[in-house]
This record gives sequence, C-alpha cells and structure tokens, in this order.
Amino acid sequence: METAAAAAAAAGEVEEEEEEEEEAEEEAALTSTRPVCREGCGRPLKVCLCRHLPEAPIPTATAVVVLQHPHELRRRLSTSPLLPRCLLRCSLLPGRRLLPGSHPLLDSLHRAATAVGRVPDPPAALFLFPSATTGGEEEEEELLVQRYRGRCRALIVFDGTWKHAGEMVRASLPFLSCFARRVSLAGGCNRSSEGESMFESELALRKEPHRGCLTTVEAVARALAALEPHDGGEGPRAESALLSALRAMVALQMAHLSGKTVNRRPRLLKKKKKNNNKETEEEDPGPFSTPAVCSTK
Repeated sequence: METAAAAAAAAGEVEEEEEEEEEAEEEAALTSTRPVCREGCGRPLKVCLCRHLPEAPIPTATAVVVLQHPHELRRRLSTSPLLPRCLLRCSLLPGRRLLPGSHPLLDSLHRAATAVGRVPDPPAALFLFPSATTGGEEEEEELLVQRYRGRCRALIVFDGTWKHAGEMVRASLPFLSCFARRVSLAGGCNRSSEGESMFESELALRKEPHRGCLTTVEAVARALAALEPHDGGEGPRAESALLSALRAMVALQMAHLSGKTVNRRPRLLKKKKKNNNKETEEEDPGPFSTPAVCSTK
C-alpha cells in the first residue's frame, strides 16, 4: 500500500510539474508577441513599470542574491526582475541549487568559514526561508531576520513556488550550511491558513498557498527594512521603492483582469473531470463489490 501511495504521489508531482511547464510556456508565448520595454523594466509596453521604479538603483549595504527556479524565468508575473532595477547590489542567478562558483561573494564567504571550520557568529550571510507554523505554533526554532541588523553582508533568497523553493533550499544546504544561517520574517508561514490573492491584498499577484507566503519582491523589501543599519542605512528607501513597484504591478494586473471571465485551461478541466470520475467510482462501488463493513445481526 505504501508503495502504491508513493507512486501516486510521485505521479501527482510529475503532473504538477508538467502543468507548471505548460503554463510557463503559454505565458512566455503571450509575452513574446507584445512590444517590450527593452531599455527599462523589460515588461510589455502596455504594462510598463518604469515610472514606478527609482531613478537609479539603491545602493544597500546588504548584497541580495536571488536563485531563480528555471520556471520563474518564463513567468509573466515573476516579480524578481524588478529587484536589480531597484537595488544596485542585487544578482539574479538562474538554477535549482547554489554551489561553489555560483557567485563570487558567496564563494569568498564560504572560503572564510571553511578556513576556521565553523559558521561565523554572527553569520556574514543569511538565507531567507519562512518558518512553518500550524495553528499559530512554531514547529522549529525561528531566527528572525532583524536579529542581524547591520551585520549581514549577503541576503540569499529563493525564487519559486513553495514546492520549488523548498527543493532549492534542500539542494543548496551542503554549500550554504558552511557559512550561512536560515532566517525568516516575523510571523512565519502558517500552513493551516489559506494564503491571500490579489483580491485580498494589494501586494499579492497570485494566490499564495499559505498565510504568510510573500512574493519575492515583498520578502526582499521586508528583509532589507529589517537588515539595513539604522544610521545611514537604505532599508526604508529600498522597502518603499520595491513595494511601490509591486503595488503598481498588482494594480496593472487587476485592471487587466477587470471585467474579464477567466476560462480554465483545457488540461486543468480534463484533470478535474478525471478526478470527479474517480470520486464517483469510489462512492459507487457497484453491485458486485464486497461491503466494507459486514453486519452479523
């Protein structure tokens, strides 16, 4: 039974991956047919965000390194491309895990920590990943990002779906655990509560899986506000610039969807029909089935 359940789970994950790839391909095809703001924000001209971006990227004391899952590179609603247009010290790295050679700053921090045989205290690098809570109770020890204000050289962020981000973190741990610590924003992620969509939040572009899950841009904005030094730091300005661009992006998407009927994709309709048929079969075992419970009375 366990083998069958594992096989079913694996099949479900493969199907989810295929659907995500198909969705990303459709989005990329749509984007490729539109005139694009190539000198500025890189978005289609109709939804250009240049007037909502700072005149020059903001020079934060904290370097931001974003590992982007390959699927995010093809999504129209990916927020990560806004980061290097708002932040001077920001790098976007496509891939599924961080390794030696991924980024010069991370390599130097890795070498320094390896030389002494331990993670420095305080660590020079932090990787952001939300803590998981259920019903408001913490499941693991939580280190809040503000604990390291003014003492962090690099903030590492994983850009992808909740599932993909978890996979990227686990795959990167052999490298990161030598010199970086995991931190989260205050509040963490509550898996027992449903996440918000753009209809409930001005900062959510897509339906979030859980309460406390944020877009990459909002997560970086909140983290920098907590990390940058109080005196002369660029935290408040960086947070304001990033959230302003994100609000504008959400507003444009809302305007685009206003008055439109969103039709489900044929593949998802087919999957729903398949699941409904499966449920019907389970509920109606047929005239030749053995009852699950037999009465001797």
